[in-house]
Amino acid sequence: MNAILTSSISVLYYALVAFIVVLIIYNMIKTKDWKKEIVYVIILIPFLLRLFMLK
Repeated sequence: MNAILTSSISVLYYALVAFIVVLIIYNMIKTKDWKKEIVYVIILIPFLLRLFMLK
């Protein structure tokens, strides 16, 4: 029971992180200001590292 709960929470966590990554990339593509694009890339890096399990 505990292993099933732990794996389901992990799957939900990585799905949430993937959703946030998609939103950040969408906003980064949508913006026209290069300064905002740089900020989006800086924000995106920790989420991508977490998504690829590179803590």
